[in-house]
Amino acid sequence: MPLSPPKCARSPAHLRQISIEGFRRDDGLLELEACLRDTKSVDYPLASGVRRAGDPVHEMRVRITIDEGFNIVDAEACSDRVPYAGECDTIGPAYGRLVGLNLIRGFRRNVGEMFADVRGCSHITEMLMSLPTAAIQTFATFRRDNEDTVEKPFQLDKCHALESSRETVRLYYPKWYRKPAGEA
Repeated sequence: MPLSPPKCARSPAHLRQISIEGFRRDDGLLELEACLRDTKSVDYPLASGVRRAGDPVHEMRVRITIDEGFNIVDAEACSDRVPYAGECDTIGPAYGRLVGLNLIRGFRRNVGEMFADVRGCSHITEMLMSLPTAAIQTFATFRRDNEDTVEKPFQLDKCHALESSRETVRLYYPKWYRKPAGEA
């Protein structure tokens, strides 16, 4: 069901776009490339000068390389467009500290601690928070989502529709279906 119509007339002011692309490398590793871009619909006065309508205020990029266990084996970040050139664009190398983290075990918490406040760029750090689910979707490209495995499929009990007691699981993952609490 779509959103309801806006309650009154409005005009565009700000656009944030976050894109993430997943790639399979020839060596079997996966890479995720993310980009965050902010633009304004009007000329935007900054302390550092006016940013023209449509020109990015922020444009940050991240590339991480992961193995099949979701371990980060390489990481790179850069800031192509920033409000304060010579300062904002110097934090990229700090994100090399992502190497060694696991994308699906404590990643968001670890990133929040490692790059909080002045230890990182709030825009790059925010963009990183979308990488775990993008990695899962990238790996899913190469697997059937309900293949018969010994271990419970990762996606079960991670969202409302795939809770083990839901009809979706009974229909598509019957091996892992559990009756709702209180049902005989």
